[in-house]
Amino acid sequence: MSTATPPRSSIDPLGKAPKPSIERSRFWIVDFYRSAMGKKYVMALSGIIGLGFIVVHALGNLHVYEGAVKFTEYGEGLREIGEPLVPRTFLLWIGRLGLLGALLVHVHAAYTLTWQNRKARPVKYQSARSYITADYASRTMIYTGTILLAFIVFHLADLTWGWTTDEYVRGAITNNLTASLSRIPVALFYILAVLALGTHIYHGTWSLFQTLGLNSTRFNAWRRYLAIGLTVVVTGINLTFPLGTLFGVIECNTECEAVVEEFEEEE
Repeated sequence: MSTATPPRSSIDPLGKAPKPSIERSRFWIVDFYRSAMGKKYVMALSGIIGLGFIVVHALGNLHVYEGAVKFTEYGEGLREIGEPLVPRTFLLWIGRLGLLGALLVHVHAAYTLTWQNRKARPVKYQSARSYITADYASRTMIYTGTILLAFIVFHLADLTWGWTTDEYVRGAITNNLTASLSRIPVALFYILAVLALGTHIYHGTWSLFQTLGLNSTRFNAWRRYLAIGLTVVVTGINLTFPLGTLFGVIECNTECEAVVEEFEEEE
């Protein structure tokens, strides 16, 4: 009785496995950004730029409590940085474009990283999760970030471009601030955005050190203190502006009206 010989496999057991085709860019930085770690680095570095601006911006806005003249001088001083070596507002626009670039890459990195994570785990956890290391702030970053993005767009349209109120006068920043925040819906939106910003700052400050490799048991306590300190300072300062306007602490008084008339004559 003859036995049929099974056909030999076409695969050589001693041969090399075929190499998977990986699409690579000519620039290593593009390949690095495509990775999850690369996106986390971009979010950390752009977050540092944004955090620096937020702190300086909050501290600078405290000039509003010195009166309309001082606050206006502060605003004009920002436009005159670098004069006479560079034209008026030149460095201010450089800074604005840099902030815009940091914001765009931060949002893109956050969105694509979230998409990658969901694609890697298409099925949600079926049991209750224990959030020991992932606290409330980290789990709500996507929501606070969305609120902040919407607020940035509205804030620019409201106080920079003057599209939302007829009382806007270009350059009269005390008048523009009070005209905006005296509207209760706008003030409430501002408060919501400030609280979202505080949550975002807390988790962002805490996690960026870990992303950059600055993570140790001796240093972690200082990380938490820094995150809490920045959150309290920035949130506390920014909350005073809508609350101060609603309660009449910040108002467009006689001095403010004089500044408004001056800018209206220049137009």
